[in-house]
Amino acid sequence: MSEVIIKAEARDAFGKGAARKIRREHKVPVVLYGHGTDPRHLTLPGHELLLALRTPNVLIRLQGAVDELALPKGVQRDPIKGFLEHVDLLLVKRGEKVTVDIPVTVAGEVADGILDQQLVSVSVEAEATHIPTGVEVDVEGMEVGAHVNAGDLKLPKGTSLVTDPETLVLHVIAAPTAEAAEGEAAEGEAAEAAPAEAAEAAAE
Repeated sequence: MSEVIIKAEARDAFGKGAARKIRREHKVPVVLYGHGTDPRHLTLPGHELLLALRTPNVLIRLQGAVDELALPKGVQRDPIKGFLEHVDLLLVKRGEKVTVDIPVTVAGEVADGILDQQLVSVSVEAEATHIPTGVEVDVEGMEVGAHVNAGDLKLPKGTSLVTDPETLVLHVIAAPTAEAAEGEAAEGEAAEAAPAEAAEAAAE
């Protein structure tokens, strides 16, 4: 995993007003914690941090006010506009093992039926500077009834699974027949009609 270098500035102003001022300057308030140290309050450039966070479990090399390696552990975004409001970073060291969630992606096409993916990420333990970007499952040619559990995933060397190995990641299920689809539609219509009929009966 490559490192993303971002310049960090010390932050000594706190509260909502100070945070708004920081964001107006296109920066993001950040807290760096971990290893039993006191939390350190920093400010990072917003655009650079936003680009870095597009990579899951990105390793950030902070330079400037601090010279540390960190992983994002908490990201707060504006619910409407989506800009970064606040980020928590976890201090890590080279050689240290960390537990993170990595995405599960799918490659290929099933032979028949419908692919039902139950799990989009799994928890793994990996060396802080060698966290895999994700794990891929090849479903090419899978037929109805085939399934993949977490323990079946092929993780990179040096990475161990934390998620229960028996957890279902994905399986192939039979496509509904035309009759079954019509039956479900009829049930839905009946369910929608029931409240209206009950209201009419009560009114009489």
